[in-house]
Amino acid sequence: MSAKQRRGARIVVIGDRSLLQGCPDVEHIPLTRPSVAGKLDAANARYVLAILDRAVSGCLAGEFDAMVTAPVQKSVINDAGIAFTGHTEYLAERARAPHVVMMLVGGGLRVALATTHLPLSEVSKNITREGLAQTLRVLDSDLKKRFRIARPRILVAGLNPHSGEAGYLGREDLEVIAPAVAEAAAAGIAASGPIPADTLFVPERLKAADCALAMYHDQGLPVLKYAAFGRGVNVTLGLPFVRTSVDHGTALDLAGTGKADPGSLIEALKLAIELAPAA
Repeated sequence: MSAKQRRGARIVVIGDRSLLQGCPDVEHIPLTRPSVAGKLDAANARYVLAILDRAVSGCLAGEFDAMVTAPVQKSVINDAGIAFTGHTEYLAERARAPHVVMMLVGGGLRVALATTHLPLSEVSKNITREGLAQTLRVLDSDLKKRFRIARPRILVAGLNPHSGEAGYLGREDLEVIAPAVAEAAAAGIAASGPIPADTLFVPERLKAADCALAMYHDQGLPVLKYAAFGRGVNVTLGLPFVRTSVDHGTALDLAGTGKADPGSLIEALKLAIELAPAA
């Protein structure tokens, strides 16, 4: 989307033209092998990554003002022998962004994640004081820069039930999360926590916040998806460009049926245009 055409944003669709009939502005990148709706084919894994690489290069060069991604099937890329955990991590690597944050927006909520696509057994060891402090800095910066919130108020969830119950239900909240929040607050970031996750999302508490930071994927996202599934938007913060995406997966069972709901993609496009730098 060109900043000069912000009002009537120009949308360039990158992919194989045969899959994008009806799109007026397509930049053609050919499939490796013809696609069959709903059928995975590892031969096309590098095609998917080529699309992402083109979008990244265009954004970094200033050719595009924002990137909107459709869902990607992580398993088929890994089946092709390419280590791939998700868009967020891949885009961070390609853009050489030192620290990115996954945040979903919808239903009046903004929910960010301290960790993203990890097995639950690995979450605790991947939550560090330094990492949380970086996450809070990125959140504060991009909520100001992208969302134009003068002083973002961030609620930080605890990791354990009752935020560890004074250490009796785990010490991460005392020894890692609380010090990181204190460090952020000392630096002028309006962060508070750790707050027990089962009470963080009550309406009265959320009224006084601009964003919630959950410790792991399935701690925060079920709440947002309950409030806005099919209309939520995934935003990657910390990148040198705007990137939004849908809040759902590939729904292979709906491919080719004409029954897929485009609502989240439409919302992602709208938010990308809103967040894109002004001309």
